[in-house]
Amino acid sequence: MTTLSPWRTFSALSRQTQRSAQPWVCRECTRARSRVQTQITQTARLSTTQNVFSQVGKRAWRERIKIPRERRKVALVATAAFVTLATGLAFSERVRHAYMACERSGRVCVTLAVCVNDYYWLLKKGDDPEFKSLLSACHKKCAQRTLEAMEKNGSIFIKLGQHLSSLNYLLPNEWCDTFIPLQDRCPVSSYPNIEAMVLQDTGKRLEDYFSEFAVQPIGAASLAQVHVATLKSTGEKVAVKLQHPALDEWSKLDLALTRFTFRTLKYWFPEYDLTWLSDEMETSLPLELDFREEGRNARRAKEYFSHLPRHPLVIPEVIWADRRVLVMEYITGHRPDDLAFLDANGISRDEVSAALARIFNEMIFGDSAPLHCDPHGGNLAIRLNPSRSKPRNFDIVLYDHGLYRDIPMALRRSYAHMWLAVLDNDEDGMRKYAFDIAGITDEEFPIFASAITGRDYRVIGSHSGVAGKRDDDEKRAISDAIGQDGLLEQLVSLLGRVPRVILLILKTNDLTRSLDENLHTSEGPVRSFMILARYAARCVFEERVESIKGSLLWPGNFWIWGCAVVGYAKVAVKLRVYELYLSGRRRVGLRAQVM
Repeated sequence: MTTLSPWRTFSALSRQTQRSAQPWVCRECTRARSRVQTQITQTARLSTTQNVFSQVGKRAWRERIKIPRERRKVALVATAAFVTLATGLAFSERVRHAYMACERSGRVCVTLAVCVNDYYWLLKKGDDPEFKSLLSACHKKCAQRTLEAMEKNGSIFIKLGQHLSSLNYLLPNEWCDTFIPLQDRCPVSSYPNIEAMVLQDTGKRLEDYFSEFAVQPIGAASLAQVHVATLKSTGEKVAVKLQHPALDEWSKLDLALTRFTFRTLKYWFPEYDLTWLSDEMETSLPLELDFREEGRNARRAKEYFSHLPRHPLVIPEVIWADRRVLVMEYITGHRPDDLAFLDANGISRDEVSAALARIFNEMIFGDSAPLHCDPHGGNLAIRLNPSRSKPRNFDIVLYDHGLYRDIPMALRRSYAHMWLAVLDNDEDGMRKYAFDIAGITDEEFPIFASAITGRDYRVIGSHSGVAGKRDDDEKRAISDAIGQDGLLEQLVSLLGRVPRVILLILKTNDLTRSLDENLHTSEGPVRSFMILARYAARCVFEERVESIKGSLLWPGNFWIWGCAVVGYAKVAVKLRVYELYLSGRRRVGLRAQVM
């Protein structure tokens, strides 16, 4: 028996173990490996289970939400409606504004297109024996169509229509007569909108300013409305003028539409250029929309006439003014054409007419006087004043001081010279000063004279002159004459060149002339023209005295001064004698004969 050494025996056992057994690992390592393997096995089982249940759940959910095709369409429509509603609520104000802007613009464009089309084809029938009647019908139809568009748009279109209604020397009677209702047919803004506007502009509510505030306005105009209220601080009763809130939203668009309208008319009818109307509106309207400017004008006019106590003019005191809110002293009265009120209170229509003539001629011819350029019946009131003796027992209340102009001194004096020439039937003088005022040529003078005086040029040069009464036949004659022989084209061209302040003087003349005619005085316009002559003569007198250099003791200077005094006295004495004559006739119960 062979005996193996210990070393060989160990080597043999090692080789046998390596062949038949796993490598040796310590006990702690074996336990750790066992725990990791158990966790992996459990995770794999759980993942498999979750995946199985997930697939089953998805199949069950798909089965549950199967919707018929019709119900699916309803669901889509409802979803779309919800999204649209949410979007509309988010952008509702912009959507509303865009829609209304398109509506307003479309209304103007459609009306303009239809009217241009009607006139374009009608004017091609100039040889038709019935052309005159066809043209009158076209005027009426287009004016009515335009009136409806203006009333629907409101805003500054009402203001424009009121202005156009007074342009008798420029527009056919059919247009002017159709627009007359706009003088009294003005929009009224709702109380909630007014309340919101005051809060937005001032940061306070109406009840913070006023202890009482009448919800319904006592008057409404194209740009604003007036409410009666009581000041919380003093308890004073006041008139609160509030701008229509919509004007801020639409004034810029409406001015652009007005400009577009007149430029379109000029494109189709080049001889009828009325773009100067839109230019004047773009200048004056922003001033009228700022009530702080109106407050300044009212205070200035009140200060000016405070030095002329003989004028029965009352201008309400301005308490405070903001851009769209104006608080004034509360003074009320009756319209100048309320003849029943005048007669019932023993107020002489003739004296009202004379007082109006004095007030507005003072504004036109007075040195540094402010000119109120919108004296229509809605901006004036007659108030009974028992402290004055009859027949002058009244005050004239003047409202709405938004549109004022200052007349340059040189223009004021040339205008005075021209009127004196008109009243003296001095045609050479008329032509000279018409050229000084606006560069009027001899060919253009007849139509300019008619525009200034509102009279037929043949009457201006006649023996009776412009002081005679203007009847309906003469008004029609003026309108018919303007439409013939190219006179309308001359007038439109002329008005586009004259200084803008002349246009406003013409407007003031037209409105005051209308006020006088609505009073149906017993004297006709004679006295009014004599009052005008007195103020024009005073203006010329001041010019001549101002031209004197040095002492009056010099013979030349004394001669100039004497001629100026005689010139003024001749007119003033003539007026005074005529007024004494009228007063004497009233005292014996006689009426003056209307010329």
